[in-house]
Amino acid sequence: MGLASRIKPISYLKANAAAVLKQLAETREPMVIAQNGEARAVIQDIASYERTQETLALLKLLAMAQKDLESGRTTPLDEIVTQLRNKYRSC
Repeated sequence: MGLASRIKPISYLKANAAAVLKQLAETREPMVIAQNGEARAVIQDIASYERTQETLALLKLLAMAQKDLESGRTTPLDEIVTQLRNKYRSC
């Protein structure tokens, strides 16, 4: 389904809120809400929203890791393993 078919005026949302929520849950496709002919908002089902938020969190972690690699803020694996072994030998 193309984006053009998912653009609805705000009056459609007001008149068909229950049907819109059902469609969002079934299709998992976001809907663009227009006001005065301009896109103003995007609505989506809660499961898709949560998945989007989880994806964004992972992308942020990857970006942070990339910055750490580029700036040299890393520790070789063998050093980490040695530190862990030394720490748990004394327990």
